[in-house]
Amino acid sequence: MGVEVEQRLAGDGESIRAANHVPAATTGKDAAKKVPGRKRGLAVDALGLIIAVVVTAASVTDNVIGVNLLDKVKAHTPTATKAWVDAGSKDDVQIHGAVHGIDVEQVKRSDTTTGFVPIARRRVVEQTNDTLMLHRRLVREYDSRPASAVSRIWWASTANLVRRLIGITTKSWRDA
Repeated sequence: MGVEVEQRLAGDGESIRAANHVPAATTGKDAAKKVPGRKRGLAVDALGLIIAVVVTAASVTDNVIGVNLLDKVKAHTPTATKAWVDAGSKDDVQIHGAVHGIDVEQVKRSDTTTGFVPIARRRVVEQTNDTLMLHRRLVREYDSRPASAVSRIWWASTANLVRRLIGITTKSWRDA
């Protein structure tokens, strides 16, 4: 007798500046930023554990990243039923999610408040991105191949998970 588990996840992407030696074929310019780089897309569960990672050129739209993330999530976690994405993801992601049986909801920020206001549904993925940035090699994109960048993200998330399990905190490179 099987028990069905409802899996909820959040997805978000962030642009990272690329180092000078990274090939131009795998980088691009984000519409909001003027420097070449890559975008990292993460899908995390409610605890902040990474389910899927996508690394693309920064010029790739959030829709393409969202569709790729949903494909990876469905392959890895078939019980996923709900996803929250930022306003950069448009109808393509919602339609693709509906095809896979995942209800995709856009979480928009409030236009009435000024300054930075954390959004409850997306806070977990933002915290995961911030924790990954404590790893020095992830602050800037140094890898020539996007697949190598994905493996670095998995290694950093593994280190974060081990720290959670054994209950220790270590100084980051910024605290040294």
